[in-house]
Amino acid sequence: MAKQDRITRHRAIFMSDLHLGTRSCQAELVLDFLRHNEADTFYLVGDIVDGWRLRGGWYWPQSHNDVMQKLLRKVRRGAHMVFIPGNHDEFARQFFGLSFGGIEIRRNAVHTAADGRRYWVTHGDEFDVVVRHAKWLAFFGDWAYDAAIFINTHFNRARRLLGFGYWSFSAWAKLKVKNAVNFIGAFERELAAEARKRGADGVICGHIHHAAVRQIDGVTYVNTGDFVESCTVVVERDDGKMEIVRWAKLEPRGSTLEEDHADKAEAKAAA
Repeated sequence: MAKQDRITRHRAIFMSDLHLGTRSCQAELVLDFLRHNEADTFYLVGDIVDGWRLRGGWYWPQSHNDVMQKLLRKVRRGAHMVFIPGNHDEFARQFFGLSFGGIEIRRNAVHTAADGRRYWVTHGDEFDVVVRHAKWLAFFGDWAYDAAIFINTHFNRARRLLGFGYWSFSAWAKLKVKNAVNFIGAFERELAAEARKRGADGVICGHIHHAAVRQIDGVTYVNTGDFVESCTVVVERDDGKMEIVRWAKLEPRGSTLEEDHADKAEAKAAA
């Protein structure tokens, strides 16, 4: 019998911005994370499926389907799962209040951590002035971001051949370009202020692909990051602490191969 993999159990897992349906999605790393991590509750904090990109041309390889099957399998095994659609999967917002495959679809949620702190959970695009007031610019920015990812992929291939590590242009730009830094800061402050207004102790969001856990005027601001470049999620430990996990490389598979076969068998039986 294959040796059991190390499975880490968390009280809750928050993940966003997988962008399934795009070539830049790191689906194999998402699958690998899901194979090695379990939780009582999963929050899918928006932009899980990229409807914007799929409207322009269908791209849905088997690995992207496997991610969806893996999430559904966790629900079948007893996990509570909440999906909060973002701007890229806004097509799902017409289903607020419904449940598909056991996954609840909500506009937002309130999560009570083990330490009693209450977190307002939202994707965050409603607090992005570009998405809110100039959607055409948001579409252009999305195209430019994809172009940067494409260039970055080939650039890093050359860096690896020369023995250098991975370097992200977009992550560097977010921290170095003044307007980008100002945008991130304004976004974070506005989300924290809204959480305070709602009587919450903190806010958990996604959208801007910039993972963070920090205090803003007495409110805990948490951003899950993304699974395009940074490959980050946020997990809640048993003591209620929120922590960023960066899943940068594939772990040994071991017996999870058997679980993958079970996923496919269940999916076939349900079809």
